[in-house]
Amino acid sequence: MAGPLLLICLFFLTTAVQAELVVNVDPANRRVKSNIEAFIGPVTAESRRDMWRLARHSIDQAETAAQAVGYYDVDIKPDVTGTDSEPNLVLNVTLGEPVRWRNIDIDITGAGEDARFFKLPESDKLKPGAVLSHDVYESVKSLITNQALRYGYFSGEFTEQQLLVDVDENVADIKLSYNTGERFRLGEVIFSDTPFSENLLQRMVTFETGVPYDSDLLASLNRDLLATGYFENVLVLAPAEQAADGVIPVMANLNARSPHSLGFGGGYSTDVGARVRVNWTQHWLNEHGHSRGADMELSMPRQMVSAYYQIPLTPPQTSNFRFFAGLQKEDIEDVESLNLSIGGLYTKLFANGWERGIGLRVEEERFTLGNDSGSSTLLIPSIAFNRTVSDGGLDPAKGYSLQFDVQGAKEGLISEFDFLRVTASANGLYTLWDNHRFLSRASVGTTVVDDFSQMPPSLRFFAGGDQSVRGYDFRGLSPTDETGDLIGAKHLVAGSLEYQYEFIEDWRSAVFVDHGNAINSFSDPLETSLGVGVRWVSPIGPVRLDLAKSITDPDEGFRIHFALGPEF
Repeated sequence: MAGPLLLICLFFLTTAVQAELVVNVDPANRRVKSNIEAFIGPVTAESRRDMWRLARHSIDQAETAAQAVGYYDVDIKPDVTGTDSEPNLVLNVTLGEPVRWRNIDIDITGAGEDARFFKLPESDKLKPGAVLSHDVYESVKSLITNQALRYGYFSGEFTEQQLLVDVDENVADIKLSYNTGERFRLGEVIFSDTPFSENLLQRMVTFETGVPYDSDLLASLNRDLLATGYFENVLVLAPAEQAADGVIPVMANLNARSPHSLGFGGGYSTDVGARVRVNWTQHWLNEHGHSRGADMELSMPRQMVSAYYQIPLTPPQTSNFRFFAGLQKEDIEDVESLNLSIGGLYTKLFANGWERGIGLRVEEERFTLGNDSGSSTLLIPSIAFNRTVSDGGLDPAKGYSLQFDVQGAKEGLISEFDFLRVTASANGLYTLWDNHRFLSRASVGTTVVDDFSQMPPSLRFFAGGDQSVRGYDFRGLSPTDETGDLIGAKHLVAGSLEYQYEFIEDWRSAVFVDHGNAINSFSDPLETSLGVGVRWVSPIGPVRLDLAKSITDPDEGFRIHFALGPEF
């Protein structure tokens, strides 16, 4: 009986009602009604006489469907209605008392008898007194079997499996005994032919040879190999039939990606106007997995070119060292600068999702701030932590990001002066009921330096723009000199709250409030702006159009901000 009853239970989720079949259940029971309708399916006949001939078979099917959900005491009276050319079959089902679970005896023996993953989750559907359900019985067996396969008990088997129904007493007992057998282990990882050295490939394996089998370890290795950026396709298998003495060899079939890629991009925002970006990457250039690349970005106020050379560490998918060099020229508001930087960065991604970067760079910057000009040479050690969690995609529904960065310099060690700069930021996103979207953003930064006039513009704080206080132009908030030119600040405080409502698919309206400023003292006043906007989730990312107005400075006019790119 278990085989056909399992089929019934699989059909139970389908509730399509056929026009030719009418099922009346007394007392009303939606579960019984749906299961009968799903199991019998369409009932068609050319005449009322033919429909009566089908009735006997339909009664048998209805009884079996009712038993599958615990009702063995049923009385089914058929009737045929409708015209002779369009007859309908009516089943009037009267339910007696359901069969209920009495004894539930599930016994796990063998090497895995004490393993936590064979512990069945508590369920009200599998307790003494609950109504019998054949799909619950089959689900328990499937769960035990699936757990055995997931954790490497490939020789496990049921030594006893019984569902005993006493229809006179309306009770049912379960008796299951499962012998897990021995747990298999993972052997050496064998890689297919690739351009990479065996040493590099083995460093990507995060488990030891001989560990107990766990399919999650294989899935993790599959993801890690893809994350390196070296491979176009990855397939990791551990075929149990190739096991020897309980050890299964792990086969990693890899197809290396094309080593070179060239990318072009662009965008527009009211902060920097139109911009064009070109990047070239050589994803691997030798058997050790070294890589390199170059990037160029051009806009009217900013031009940048950079290059890097990267060496994978251990494990290569989460740890690397990068040498870099970059040249950037800016001419924004009252600030002009030319910055050359050369250095190295050690990056590591931890299992908890945090990424840490430890860097050391030399920066040479020449600049003009208002009517003053200067230059600086600094050797800057730094450490940064960041973590981003979201449900992914170009337009995530929820998530958060955290960033923390500390950098500084010591006079005499190449550097011309001492300074310490600390920044922290947090962003949050949450969506309620599909079309109510809430975003928040907060940033704070501070600088400790004896003579602030020595600080180059790249290390000063500015506020304003489409990612800051939107009632002001990009970098339009900061202290000024005696001529009124913006010269940057020692500290930054900025925050934003935004609500969006999706009124049409992929289109959202927005209202927001921004608060903050770039200041030289935390007692200095902060600015506040209010605004409204429109969001379009385009195929290449969100497009944002905002209209904002300062409410703390009446002399400031309306500001329009347009941007293409992720909000989060």
